[in-house]
Amino acid sequence: MWGVPAKPGAWLMGTAKHRAIDLLRRRKRLELKYEEMGHELLGAQREISEREFEAATEDDVGDDLLRLIFTACHPVLSTEARVALTLRLLGGLTTEEIARAFLISEPAVAQRIVRAKRALNDARVPFEVPAGAELAARLASVLEVIYLIFNEGYAATAGDDWLRPALCEDALRLGRILAELTAGEPEVHGLVALMEIQASRSRARVGRSGDPVLLLDQDRGHWDQLLIRRGLAALERAEQLGGGLGPYALQAAIAACHARARTAAETDWVGIAALYDALAHLAPSAVVELNRAVAHGMAFGPAAGLELVDALTSETSLANYQYLPSVRGDLLAKLGLLEEARIEFERAASLTRNARERKLLLERAAACAPSR
Repeated sequence: MWGVPAKPGAWLMGTAKHRAIDLLRRRKRLELKYEEMGHELLGAQREISEREFEAATEDDVGDDLLRLIFTACHPVLSTEARVALTLRLLGGLTTEEIARAFLISEPAVAQRIVRAKRALNDARVPFEVPAGAELAARLASVLEVIYLIFNEGYAATAGDDWLRPALCEDALRLGRILAELTAGEPEVHGLVALMEIQASRSRARVGRSGDPVLLLDQDRGHWDQLLIRRGLAALERAEQLGGGLGPYALQAAIAACHARARTAAETDWVGIAALYDALAHLAPSAVVELNRAVAHGMAFGPAAGLELVDALTSETSLANYQYLPSVRGDLLAKLGLLEEARIEFERAASLTRNARERKLLLERAAACAPSR
């Protein structure tokens, strides 16, 4: 809605009411998380009263959920274990969603979480927020938790909705608070920049019927310019802090290339391909390589992209990852190999558990079918 409401007083009252309801719901969720942390994280060795909890979290973190995330990301656990446990207990993600984030099986995630709880219980880890050097040592895991919560909100693993805005909002809120607390950490600003710019596209990423709208088809007039400006400012802060761009800041720089392009045709794909080359060198992974292939396909032609994608087809971590066949299908379609493209799109549709994404992939497969 734009402009001044017809009844400003009523609108303000309604807005205040909804805000109050949201706050009450959030407080209730946090209370449940306190209880779950008390029982699950510490093996229910003792009950933690509200007063004890408040005393244990008397610190400068400034946000209840962020305090809990720092508490759960304990160094006695491996990085993978602490992130999985925190995402499950505090991020609200299911084992399926966490498995998608790590590209491993659901049973493997479940076992990882069980072992993490047991390890914390056996080590008799105190239920307290770390301080000083201990807090800094957990920062990377906390950033990963926030990043993965945002990703699940940005592209839902399953269900009938393409987006889960509440998760994106939670991640953004946590990231902004963290950026104020750790003003000298470039990667914190890099992550905030990435989330701000990605979130700026939310309205354009969903059509009137709720179906996904791909990046190149989006109406850029619907991109939120305030979020873009905030994201570019955060990226500039990350760059000014020096030391070279980390993985989150590099991804933010890629998102910034899209944000600066007034039209899809003006996108600096050569620059994006170079940034993905740098990201693949700094933080190599199969997913980064797949995204790098997309960028090379746009910058240097679909054949160049397909060559990189084909090198990933034997990658076991991508065996059930729907974006591998969907990217391959897109490149094949651009090369005019429509029957092969159709098969890839149908395979991608069979792998996703998101109804909106499945519909889009089946529509793309149908568009590749021969005319009758």
